[in-house]
Order: sequence, then structure tokens, then C-alpha cells
Amino acid sequence: MTGARAGWLPEGTSLEAEHVRGYTAKHNLPRLAAGSDVYTLACERTAYVLDTHDRAFVSFSGGKDSTAVLNVTLDVLNREPALRRHLPLRVVFFDEEAIPQETEDYVRRVAQRDDVALEWYCLPVQHRNACSRRSPNWWPWAPEDKAKWCRPLPPEAITTVPGFPTWPPEERLTIPNVNGLLAPPPHTLATLMGIRAQESLIRAHAVRLRPVDNYIVRYKIKSIDWQAAAVSHGNVWKAYPVYDWRTEDVWAAARIHGWDYNKAYDLMEMAGISPSMQRCSPAFGEEPLQKIHVYAQCFPDVWARMSERVPGIGAAARYARTELYGYAKKPPKPPGQTWPDFIAHYIAKHSETSARKVAARITEVITRHYSKTTHPILPKAPHPVTGLSWTFLLTIAMRGDLKQRRQESNQLMHADASGHWAAYTAELAEVLTAGTGHELGHPRPLPTDAYAIVPDEYKEPTP
Repeated sequence: MTGARAGWLPEGTSLEAEHVRGYTAKHNLPRLAAGSDVYTLACERTAYVLDTHDRAFVSFSGGKDSTAVLNVTLDVLNREPALRRHLPLRVVFFDEEAIPQETEDYVRRVAQRDDVALEWYCLPVQHRNACSRRSPNWWPWAPEDKAKWCRPLPPEAITTVPGFPTWPPEERLTIPNVNGLLAPPPHTLATLMGIRAQESLIRAHAVRLRPVDNYIVRYKIKSIDWQAAAVSHGNVWKAYPVYDWRTEDVWAAARIHGWDYNKAYDLMEMAGISPSMQRCSPAFGEEPLQKIHVYAQCFPDVWARMSERVPGIGAAARYARTELYGYAKKPPKPPGQTWPDFIAHYIAKHSETSARKVAARITEVITRHYSKTTHPILPKAPHPVTGLSWTFLLTIAMRGDLKQRRQESNQLMHADASGHWAAYTAELAEVLTAGTGHELGHPRPLPTDAYAIVPDEYKEPTP
């Protein structure tokens, strides 16, 4: 577009000051006004993805974001003759068992569309269970737990996939790791996903690393997520066509275009649940766990069965947003105890397998800190260069963070560099004055003058 619409920012206008307070993560490109509406941009991206890949499918959950991707893709296919080789559109839905009836009804309506070829998978995929430290995973539709299933198996269910292991449970694949089984070579395949930058800082960073095709990412299995049965042929890409949409955009598009949607959202809206807390998928991970109470409030039938299905869910419903699960106020460290010992106490509460992963994760983060600075890790104030504090590590030790969604650098987005140096040096001065430096577990002598370590450009000018 050559000119901005009335009331729009001119194309290329920086949006950095909107919510990051002047902080830009390393390697991130600036956020700029696009000069077009998000629906038009999503259609353009989707058309490009469909044109440049042999095959494609929409990764569909029944939630609002994948609903937006589904409808944008169908809109593009139904008006672009050159792309109709993708019709009927392949739609892949992983049924997570503990879902509301409204979600099942909505998926069934989508499956009945003539322009959709929906694959309804009911596999015992591995899911994170942050409700319990001793049972860190659960498996929907696990055959050994059939008597406890939250719902009857849908008649459309696909219950086997070649190469998917069903026993032992620990070998079962996660949903992302099933992708390689659904996309055999030699064809290139794009999976269109409802990932939005507004949802988390990690997602926001992920789409700001490249100036071109920033919303297309090659699918690969991270080392921490590797499983023996997982396969990756290098022919799969993930595409996020609605990455710059806000929650308001999703619902505005549904209203303007008359899209069908999951009526579970109506129940949550009537119950007074804010849009940011509304969730249709099971909220058993570390971050979604804060929303687990929504199920008990809005979907009592499925909640009653979930309470017997997933270990620890009853306690999580009552205490997920408290210090017991590492949220809000953290438990105080006993006086005299070192921070490494305090962290080790909470790591030991996890299962043996999870404890090893959590300990390795914390060691990795600490090593990364000392590769960038010789300064100590303080109890509360994030280090102005690395963002690390012992409170951050305590959160990882308590929650697990097995998917590594918490990054220490994100702690620096709440103030500018000068503010972080001021907070860090003030707390370090308090530690030196109190004589509690030995509790930090610092591997070298502490600085004698807290303010001497501040870089010159951040020092307050002397009067």
C-alpha cells in the first residue's frame, strides 16, 4: 500500500514503544506498522505458503486461533483457482480427551464441510502434567486407562498411526513429534498453525528473527524433546499466518465474516471469564495451569471426570495460582541456607526423571549467565545483562518448565537498562552490608563496591 488509511499509522512506523518499554531482545528485528489490515496480510501469507509447498494441512484444536487459520485458509482456497489442488483442505485434529462437549460438537461441524477433509486423531500422545511433580505426564485415550476416559471414543476417531508406539507409555510421542509420521517424503508440507505473538514473549521473539518469511519455520525436533520413535525428514515447515493478530482481531474476523466457532467460548463469556483466560484445551501445562479453574466453573461434567483422570488436578484447581505451584509470592528461603541448596530442595520434589531434566536446565541457565558476566546471581533483582536471579531459578525448580518456555532474558522487559542496574546494585549493596554473600553460592569473591560494577553509560552523573 502506498498510503495509510485514515487513523492508521504510516507504513514503516516503529511500534517498539507500544509495550516493550524501549527494550529489544538480542537479534530481534524492530516491529513496524504494515500499512494493511491483519486479515489481508494473513490471506497473503497463506496464499504464499500454499503456493510454495506441495501439500499442507491446518493444525486444528477447536480453539479460536486455529479457527481463524482454518477460515483464512478456506477463504483463500475458495477464491484462488490456482491453489485448489489443496481442496478439500486437510485438517488435523488431535482430540485431547478432556475437552468440553462444545468442542467435540464444533469439530464435528467442521468435519461435515465439503471443503474440509478432517482427520480426527485419538492417540495416547504424551502430555505435560504440571498438576503433579510425581506424575509429570499423562496420556489421553491411553488404552490402559480406558475405564477412566473422560468421554466415549468418537466414532470418527483414528486410533493408530504407523510408527506411533503405544507401549511403554514413556515412549509415546508428543503431538509435535507426530508431525514427521503424518508427512512422509518426498513432498514438502506446511502445517498452518494458530500461533500468535500476543500469546507469549517467546512466540513474539520467534517471529522477529528474519526480515523475510519470518512466519515460516522449518520443523525440527529439539534435543530436549527428542524421542526414540520421532522422525524428521526435513520436508515439513510450520507457518503462522495470523501471528500478528490480537484477540480482538480473531473475534472481529469471526463476526465480520460470519465464521462458525466453538460455543464453549460463549459459556466462558457468560461466566465472566476474561478473553485472556478463556481456554478450550486441557490446561495441564506449567503456564496454562493458571486457567484450570475455568474448567471447573464452566464445564462441570467433564471436570468431574477429569478429577479422576489426571493426577493432582484437584490440588491444582485450588492452589495453581499460589506459591505451592510457583506462582505469585514465592516461599521464603530459610535464613542461613544457601540458594543452591534451597533450589535443590525443590528439584528433589520432582520424579527422578523430571528432577534430572530440571537440574540440567538450571545448570544450563547458570552456565549461560557466567559466560556473559562475572557478577553474582542475586535473590530478586535480575542481572541487567542476563536477566537471571535466584527467584527466577526457584520458579523453574518449583514448576519444572520442562518445555523451556521461561527465559531469563524476558525478565528484562519490565524496565530499561538504567532501572535494572539501579535495582541490581541496590540489592547487591544490601547483601554486602548484611554479610549474607555466602548464601549466593557465587564461585568467586564478591565485589567490595556494588556501584563500581555499573557500566559508565548507566552511572548516575555526579553533581
